[in-house]
Amino acid sequence: QVQLVESGGGLVQPGGSLRLSCAASERIFSINYMGWYRQAPGKERELVATITSAGITNYADSVKGRFTISGDNAKNTVYLQMSSLKPEDTAVYYCKISCLYYNYPRDYWGQGTQVTVSS
Repeated sequence: QVQLVESGGGLVQPGGSLRLSCAASERIFSINYMGWYRQAPGKERELVATITSAGITNYADSVKGRFTISGDNAKNTVYLQMSSLKPEDTAVYYCKISCLYYNYPRDYWGQGTQVTVSS
């Protein structure tokens, strides 16, 4: 079973930066897109950013201009560079890889990494 392992979360002051990483435990083929989602306490999980296999990116309005997603399909890794962090960015961040498995869509999720923005 493929596992996604995230790293890079932690505590940071407002205005600071963090870089999240996510790597798959084994090779994933036919990737459609990779992405980052987050879930704050008492709220639903929401999209942060995605990147397609062609390199097309999409961002939530709340993070545009502050966060940058990048990925390496061959290495099955995805990154999220977060800058100018705000307290409202505090959440558990999850990575996701969406692919085709024998022509059927399949999603893999990471276990989540906590990001806390506080002074």
